[in-house]
Amino acid sequence: MRLTKYRGKWYVSFKEGDKYRRISTGTHDREAAERIARDIYGAAEVKAIVTVSDLWHKAQEDKVGRPVYQNMEYHWKSIGPYFGRFEPHHIKVKDCRDYARMRRDAGKAESTIATELKHLRSALRWGEKHGMIPEAPYIEVPADSEPRERFLSRKEFRALLDHAASPHIRLAMILLLTTAGRIAAVLELTWDRVDFDRDRIHLSLSNRGKGRAVVPMTEQLKSELKRAYVLRTSQHVIEYGGKPVKSIRRGIVNAANRAGIEGVTPHVFRHTAAVWMAEDGHPMEEISQFLGHKDINITRRVYAKFSPEHLKSLATTLAF
Repeated sequence: MRLTKYRGKWYVSFKEGDKYRRISTGTHDREAAERIARDIYGAAEVKAIVTVSDLWHKAQEDKVGRPVYQNMEYHWKSIGPYFGRFEPHHIKVKDCRDYARMRRDAGKAESTIATELKHLRSALRWGEKHGMIPEAPYIEVPADSEPRERFLSRKEFRALLDHAASPHIRLAMILLLTTAGRIAAVLELTWDRVDFDRDRIHLSLSNRGKGRAVVPMTEQLKSELKRAYVLRTSQHVIEYGGKPVKSIRRGIVNAANRAGIEGVTPHVFRHTAAVWMAEDGHPMEEISQFLGHKDINITRRVYAKFSPEHLKSLATTLAF
């Protein structure tokens, strides 16, 4: 704020949002105007009220082009109606617990609730980091539930392929299983990273994100990809109408419904691939590398129990 002279009188000038405002002190005298201005400053001082909605969408804009952008778009449908109008410093632990209770009552899993609140925490920390709020409040996040045990049998997988309504859904399911790739990596895969000469697929991306791997192609996958390559109309492997596909969740769920198979999501294919590899007795180190895990302990914690050798040596101690 500052004093400016206009038509012989002193005015208090300041910016409010994208516009400038001007309030008259009603006097020509500079000293008197300064005394009056102090009262105007106190009454007219405008502080921008930053809400959770403001921070969330600013943080989301900062992640355009990354998988997390779409994740935030999806989770805002539940976070927004509850926390959107909050000023960040008003959020208390009780609000987090009330939100979690509300989502449980709606039948949502602990892992889903935890993910939603983690996104809220991340957006608020982004606001603090970028100077939009002085300090991000504490967001209480419930403990994640144990990893889901659902994985497909080979018979179920073949049934899903048979009931895929579109070629791109069928190819996506084959890619998800045979590369154990994350859904974002498969949907963003382009033909320049499919190496037919060396029978390898580069799932690594230039943008930051979770670890991805360079994986070998099975003969079945190579055959499917060569057929798709001949018919390609864009640079993306998974395409529809010449354009990249943003989501195949509905296509997979519809195929599962037609096949009479329950509990199928895009992530089930990656989980299935790891379980099949563990059941065949492959070392956890190799499975971890195939999955692109940065920490082998994650692989062991989730998949070691599926290995036929898991705890076998300990069981011999109990022989009598």
